[in-house]
Amino acid sequence: MAPIPGSGLAKGLAVTLRTMTKKSVTAQYPDAQPDLPPRTRGVIGLFEENCTVCMLCARECPDWCIYIDSHKETVPAAAPGGRERSRNVLDRFAIDFSLCMYCGICIEVCPFDALFWSPEFEYAETDIRDLTHERDKLREWMWTVPAPPALDPGAEDPKELATARKTADKLAAQQAPPATEPHADEQARAAERPTRPQGDSKQQTDQPKPDQPKPDQPKPDQPTPGQEGRE
Repeated sequence: MAPIPGSGLAKGLAVTLRTMTKKSVTAQYPDAQPDLPPRTRGVIGLFEENCTVCMLCARECPDWCIYIDSHKETVPAAAPGGRERSRNVLDRFAIDFSLCMYCGICIEVCPFDALFWSPEFEYAETDIRDLTHERDKLREWMWTVPAPPALDPGAEDPKELATARKTADKLAAQQAPPATEPHADEQARAAERPTRPQGDSKQQTDQPKPDQPKPDQPKPDQPTPGQEGRE
């Protein structure tokens, strides 16, 4: 059956009319920013204070897009007679986002929580060499990292909080005032009290009472053996 002339045009106009009556769902970027999920893999932020220059992130990166430079610094002894120590000082931390494939391995292997995902994605450049961002830029992206999701009500407290509470309780116990000692007068009276010898209680039980005569002493109304013979 041959198609009716103009049927295709009519179908197209019908689709256009139906679309014109519906509400638009197109986000007018960049005037309207997209609502990104909190775990969006945009860029990587650096929290420099936690970085110990262990080089673990650079070694585990499959693209070798992380560049780290550092030097050693001698720290004097904290107490007299102590030993000096050396620590690593970060000089450069850069990520080449033209090579990064956003796998997140560097964030997962960091043992000190120095790297985080940021939802920022507006870092396009006209020159590919400008996609290597240094630590100053990575530091700015750190402040755009969203807060971690809340724990379940029945979940255990993080180990960091438990350790902090334990340390605070220990310091409070050390700073607490000592127990109150007895008054000086009471201490003096306790020192003046005579001490009883170890066998004193037994000696008192063996001694007769004042009202009773001693076993070897005769009663007053009975004469002694010598007096009875004289009489």
